[in-house]
Amino acid sequence: MVNEYQIRVQPHVAANEQALRSYLADEYGFDVRTVTAVRILRRSIDARQRTIFVNLKVRVYINEQPQQDEFVRTEYPDVSSRPQVIVVGAGPSGLFAALRLIELGLRPIVLERGKDVHERKKDLAQIAKTQQVDGESNYCFGEGGAGAYSDGKLYTRSKKRGSIEKILNVFCQHGASTNILADAHPHIGTDKLPRVIENMRNTILRSGGEVHFQTKMTQLIIKGDCVIGCLAADQEFLGPVILATGHSARDVYRYLAEAKIDIEAKGIAVGVRLEHPSELIDQIQYHNRQGRGKYLPAAEYSFVTQVDGRGVYSFCMCPGGFVIPAATDKEQIVVNGMSPSNRGGQWSNSGMVVEIRPEDINPADYPSPSHSLTSSPLRVLAFQEQLERDCWQQGNRRQTAPAQRMADFVNNRLSYDLPKSSYAPGLISSPLHFWLPKFISHRLQEGFKAFGRMSHGFLTNEATMIGVETRTSSPVRILRDGETLMHVRIQGLFPCGEGAGYAGGIVSAGVDGERCADMCAQWLSQCS
Repeated sequence: MVNEYQIRVQPHVAANEQALRSYLADEYGFDVRTVTAVRILRRSIDARQRTIFVNLKVRVYINEQPQQDEFVRTEYPDVSSRPQVIVVGAGPSGLFAALRLIELGLRPIVLERGKDVHERKKDLAQIAKTQQVDGESNYCFGEGGAGAYSDGKLYTRSKKRGSIEKILNVFCQHGASTNILADAHPHIGTDKLPRVIENMRNTILRSGGEVHFQTKMTQLIIKGDCVIGCLAADQEFLGPVILATGHSARDVYRYLAEAKIDIEAKGIAVGVRLEHPSELIDQIQYHNRQGRGKYLPAAEYSFVTQVDGRGVYSFCMCPGGFVIPAATDKEQIVVNGMSPSNRGGQWSNSGMVVEIRPEDINPADYPSPSHSLTSSPLRVLAFQEQLERDCWQQGNRRQTAPAQRMADFVNNRLSYDLPKSSYAPGLISSPLHFWLPKFISHRLQEGFKAFGRMSHGFLTNEATMIGVETRTSSPVRILRDGETLMHVRIQGLFPCGEGAGYAGGIVSAGVDGERCADMCAQWLSQCS
């Protein structure tokens, strides 16, 4: 017999399978000795009151064993002799597009400008040591994309565009913990995600696809009104193109603008990374001076408010994590966050950002050596770049990031010293309230006051603001048809994922990658 139950238990019961079995037997009147297995289907923490509960949906097996894996497997056939499709970019959207193409009987040729996850990791380690960023191998460029080293958070609010469950199951098939199928806010962890990504690459190769590293696309090959391939690393790769280059491939945006391929400016959000001691966040969120205790995970938070007609909100919250240098070129400082799978670090951080719309940006305020950057489609990108250069100047022209204590920022005071931080290249005290654009700093100040009222103790000088967080999403949208997902005026080009302006995170990027693969396969079948 197999039954499913919705239950609400205290954390020590949820954390111990034997205690959970005993609770279920007592609650529903069966003999605990007959319970052969318990699977947790959904799990969330209710921390709204002082007594913390864990909400569980469980499947209980009585006198029988589970007959299937905890996740649904996808079959990947041999496509070595099938028509090929070029996938530009090996981030989440590119990898899931490639895997879906294999399912559909097409051969993916994946082109990645950066290095594989293992070689890439060596270059990341050098940033703190040398204060230099490799423009082709960094926290944004390389196998796995920006998501590979940003905690592997798999939570998304996007529910309408495709199967989130399919994306999570594919991750499990390639080595992710099946906990991601149950958790309300699933994550894989920066320490484990690279291995999962490598396994996905190996599936592509075993099925007859190709993956080329350090192979940067420089030009599309266009014949008439149809893309028939691309140039990369002085080679021609022929086939329809799924363009999944990520939100930081600024050279691609410039190329598209010069090639007269329709793009438009898109809103983003910019601000800072805010870092608290993780123990303090645990105390605040769990309403307990002892913190999270033995059975609860590092606490998360989510804040949102409106200030002067624009959203101010937390973004990409990393409990027990690290702040990392995420620039993609020289003379930039960009910060992001990541967490290991156990989220056991002594700090917790989150992006704290302000909504920016294209109409908020005056191109004349952000001159650039490239005249195209001040044209309308690229004006948000120009603003983003200028803010990163300003931050680099404030950081003594190194990866040393400008920082300020949170309460000092709100009260327009310079911080004469700074707390210890997880940011490896180091911090330098800087008056962010003074040099950040006023329409950002004012909204952040008011937002922090609101968050402090919502959560007592959150607004504190124990927290450090680290500048700047700018790569929340793409500043450009590559226009595509809503039905075919192809570029509106060119056949055979499928702009995809975060870099095309149609996703915002690992899962939504994966979903969009699968959708683009479906549309590409459909288009090829119509052409044959």
